[in-house]
Amino acid sequence: MAAFSLTVPLTRIAVTDGGMSPLFVACARAAVATVLAATALVITRQPLPRGGQWIRLGVVAGGVVAGFPLLTTFALTTTSAGHSAVVIALLPAATAVLAVLRGDEQPPRVFWFTAAAGAVAAVGFAAFRGGGFAAPGWADLLLFGAVVAAAFGYAEGGLLSRELGPWQTISWALVLSAPVMVTLSGVAAAVRPPTGSPAQWASFAYLGVVSMFLGFLAWYRGLARGPMAQVSQIQLVQPVLTLGWAALLLREPLTWSTALGALAVVACAAIAVRTRLGRPVPDPRGSGPAGDRISRPAEIVPGAGDPVAPPTEPGAPDGPTVGAYPANDRIATAPARTGP
Repeated sequence: MAAFSLTVPLTRIAVTDGGMSPLFVACARAAVATVLAATALVITRQPLPRGGQWIRLGVVAGGVVAGFPLLTTFALTTTSAGHSAVVIALLPAATAVLAVLRGDEQPPRVFWFTAAAGAVAAVGFAAFRGGGFAAPGWADLLLFGAVVAAAFGYAEGGLLSRELGPWQTISWALVLSAPVMVTLSGVAAAVRPPTGSPAQWASFAYLGVVSMFLGFLAWYRGLARGPMAQVSQIQLVQPVLTLGWAALLLREPLTWSTALGALAVVACAAIAVRTRLGRPVPDPRGSGPAGDRISRPAEIVPGAGDPVAPPTEPGAPDGPTVGAYPANDRIATAPARTGP
């Protein structure tokens, strides 16, 4: 969330003053991340995804590689970073709902209460930054669409990370979307050649390297370890950090209500994540990345064809009866030595 919290303010910097077109910023940052992803996949010789995994990767690519960047970038050409945080604060609740529907998770009631309270608190303190709610407009619709797109990309990406691995999932999604994003980048550059100040190019570089690639390595790893509905609530901290960065980098004003709202959001996030800690640990033998499974001794239940403890001599204390091995499972052993 620390990495993602800079995405909105830096996108705002990149598209201000006409330096870069929003289409170029949204698509070219994916092209930059694709270079890193493809290099990592080739160096580590990752196997290709199979069958339906490509379709699911398409959902991830449509949500977090294309949908969220395009919609938020165009919205930020006409609205502030602080106002964007108002709508993006709904993303944790949207992700939780899709995680429950898609992943068959059943979080406790206290989770839903704290998730709803966190969403209300985040929207409330962000919306009242200027003394009241901003009037709905075209930018709001774009941001709402971005929330839905990202929620689908997060939920499906979290599930797919248990099969392919966290960094592999975002890498394959970037590679899958590369033909479209690279083409759109070229069209945007041809129509309006990108120019900008050093700060704008530095912001663009961050969006391509961190927001579009490195940030997802940690985020999908956390979602894969799950449960996703609870883990996703850590996003409630993102609008708080985003408003802080907006004040520092864009000189957007902060008020005492912002500080109080930030404390409420962080408290709700802590309680929501805490509910996950009190639930049973998922079976490590279930789906999950191989590196994240917990090694536990298996419980062995004797049954037909399973050897049990070898027999002991008659009269030995607590010894099993002779003939404990089934006939088809007896083990040939050397005769016992006698004498010195």
